[in-house]
Amino acid sequence: MNEPLCHRGRTISADDLASIRQIIAQNPQASRRQLSVLVCQAWDWRQANGAWRDMVCRSLMLVLHRAGHIELPPKKFSPPNPLAQRAKPATDFLLDQSPLRDPLRTLQPLVIRQVRRTGEESLFNGLIARFHYLGYTQPVGEQLKYLVCAQDLSAVPPTCADLSACGHAQAGTADRGTAQAGRPVACLAWSSGPWHMGPRDRFIGWSPAVRRRRLHLLAYNTRFLILPWVNVPHLASHILGRIARQLSADWERLYGHPVHYLETFVDRERFKGTCYRAANWLYLGQTTGRGIKEKTLKVTRSFKDVLGYPLSKDFRAKLCACEEAPACSRPEGRAGR
Repeated sequence: MNEPLCHRGRTISADDLASIRQIIAQNPQASRRQLSVLVCQAWDWRQANGAWRDMVCRSLMLVLHRAGHIELPPKKFSPPNPLAQRAKPATDFLLDQSPLRDPLRTLQPLVIRQVRRTGEESLFNGLIARFHYLGYTQPVGEQLKYLVCAQDLSAVPPTCADLSACGHAQAGTADRGTAQAGRPVACLAWSSGPWHMGPRDRFIGWSPAVRRRRLHLLAYNTRFLILPWVNVPHLASHILGRIARQLSADWERLYGHPVHYLETFVDRERFKGTCYRAANWLYLGQTTGRGIKEKTLKVTRSFKDVLGYPLSKDFRAKLCACEEAPACSRPEGRAGR
């Protein structure tokens, strides 16, 4: 290589290339997967939760192989793609859809459960697929899912026509311990932050190099659903405030690191984002109306408001820990509700 290659935030030098070639030469019977683990061990290349970054390493080695910089052994096995074969979320569950218009105080205590990797995740997926205007798409990377339930109501708990698909048990069955009490009123999904977002990046003040290294410390609100029959004033902003107080600890429990900043988009053609502003989220600007892969300056998508919520006063110092934190700057202004 005439100049270093940057792959997924890591710069690959000539010494790194020599290291990969040596590992390949010393392990002639190893598969590509085994080689990627060996490279990660040699480099101590880990995810934030301590696991090896062998999948990223395999994609790097494939790039180098195709460019002629290294020679990988032939593929021994092509594993099935679980995303391509993933079944759509079940939406045939039975759910009390009677109107819910009680004051917020009468719904308390609201229970907010993180359901990622639990028996209720399929119910969450089904609710998003059935009632959210964007439907359900499987997130990639780190992610959390929250189910919000109102307790002590006269409504019956949700049940499913296909219990095995939903993971929810009907009241009175032997598997009742797998079901949680309460009536679902809302769902929120969070995932890793978008790779680049101009208003957000200017507000934080980090450099592109720091952003690549610290982007995992952000969480992006990809879905927020108040179920259609629920019309409770101040419910949405109350939920956002509650989530902000627990999300970082939940993220660290599952992925081994906290998050320090929350963000989302609001489609201006559909919503005003009132609940986010009521929960003290900041308006930072607008998207450009172009996707990340667009090659021209032509607007091809709707404009969206960019909103952010720092989780602490020193969020810049935490996000820019590897360089001097920038001076505090205010966002560009607030949009009308």
